[in-house]
Amino acid sequence: MRIQDWFLTEEERDNRATGLDAWSSGNDVRPLIHGATYFAELKSCLEALRKDDLLLFADWRGDPDERLTDDGPTVSAALGAAAERGAVVRGLIWRSHLDRLRFSAAENRHLGEKIENAHGQALLDTRTKPGGSHHQKFVILRHDRDPSADVAFVGGIDLCHSRRDDAEHLGDPQSCPMPDVYGPRPPWHDIQLAIHGPAVAEVEKTFCERWEDPAPETRDPLRRLRDHFSKLDNAPPLPDPGPPPPRAGTHHVQLLRTYPARHSAYPFAPDGERSIAHAYHKVLGRARSLVYLEDQYLWSTDVIEPFAQALEREPELRMIIVVPRHPDQDGWLAGPASLIGRVEALDRLMRAGGDRVAIYDLENHQGTPVYVHAKVCVVDDVWASVGSDNVNLRSWTYDSELSCAVLDEREDPRPPHGALRFARDLRLALMAEHLDEESESGRDELCDPVAAFDAFAGSAARLEAWHSAGCRGPRPSGRLRPHPAPTLSRVRRAMAMPLYRFAVDPDGRPPELRRSRRF
Repeated sequence: MRIQDWFLTEEERDNRATGLDAWSSGNDVRPLIHGATYFAELKSCLEALRKDDLLLFADWRGDPDERLTDDGPTVSAALGAAAERGAVVRGLIWRSHLDRLRFSAAENRHLGEKIENAHGQALLDTRTKPGGSHHQKFVILRHDRDPSADVAFVGGIDLCHSRRDDAEHLGDPQSCPMPDVYGPRPPWHDIQLAIHGPAVAEVEKTFCERWEDPAPETRDPLRRLRDHFSKLDNAPPLPDPGPPPPRAGTHHVQLLRTYPARHSAYPFAPDGERSIAHAYHKVLGRARSLVYLEDQYLWSTDVIEPFAQALEREPELRMIIVVPRHPDQDGWLAGPASLIGRVEALDRLMRAGGDRVAIYDLENHQGTPVYVHAKVCVVDDVWASVGSDNVNLRSWTYDSELSCAVLDEREDPRPPHGALRFARDLRLALMAEHLDEESESGRDELCDPVAAFDAFAGSAARLEAWHSAGCRGPRPSGRLRPHPAPTLSRVRRAMAMPLYRFAVDPDGRPPELRRSRRF
């Protein structure tokens, strides 16, 4: 395997202004499946920070009272305690839209204020295009006395309500508002990566580039005045970055990002950056056997096109896709516009791949739908990506996103051969949970793409038949349901309202987004 066959080269990233290396080697990357797993590890790492250590984080939403474990501490208490022990704490939190639009402006401000009160600093960052958001979710911990302990957490999990769920999927006791179908404690499926090794320094560069952006955090004069009195506009210089942490494992890591081409250009991406989109085009051009995808949205025919082209090119290629059954608050905002984007995307995939494409959603063992917030893609058990980006137009063109692609130096010895350990192990871990497969022999059988495809189809069919029969008798194992797609004609009738036809596109963003495609 040549790394450059799967990772973008510097030229293919198409952003010479960034300080990121093309990729880094010698890393150890571990998937932390479920928010409860991530939060428990984050708690331990935060408690180990001491004077002159460094804590950097970026988040789309932060709830100061969210508990990291059942008995605490809260997010704000854990971050504040690190600052009070002398660690340098800096945060970038998206300011968010108005709370009356069901976003998180108040919560994000409160988290920033609590960090400031503990002698840290968190900026409420709106340095995006109008209607866009800072959607990156990562935490960096660097240790003044022991660089081998340095770690970066990168993925799709925010430091907020609803995320602290586990494999049972009974939901976080502290929940966000969601559609009633998800119940009072919405079950939540998500994933974050824990990275040790030189790639930690690359994640730190991403934070530093945003922190040092000279543009004002907001263009609103009233907000700027309020931030000044709350000391939320203070951006002291960051400490000089130390050398990269020592080598820790066998993983090659490439950071992939999205930044829009902003009017007041980002110094580190004057024409924007589309490396997430470029990477998908590259790896899907190599896909031969199986694409496994978990995604929150799956909107937009433009973004789904490289997936469809791969299916048309490779007659043996299969795709397994796991999505939520019902939209969340973003889908509520977009209304029927979001549905038409998904219907058209699924229709394009089905025309390209037919019965080689299978789409599922999840439920827990009590029958409650599980909200799939994960953003994971595994191609041919070689290339794996986990990040903040969804398969929709705004994640590929408009919002700021950060994703981590991984290649392993180690080949997996199990047939079929040619797979790499990290990618295959990640896929098997996710599939085994959805199938309720606990045996090692059962997991090994899933190595074969055709067997895995058939195992998902069989499990979903059995559970669907049980529901259709009135849930009589023992519930079959597994958590997969075939994903129902509304018909295009019904959604188009709903789209007759001018608000939806002209104000919102199928990605749930203003029409300007449609003019910013550049993959």
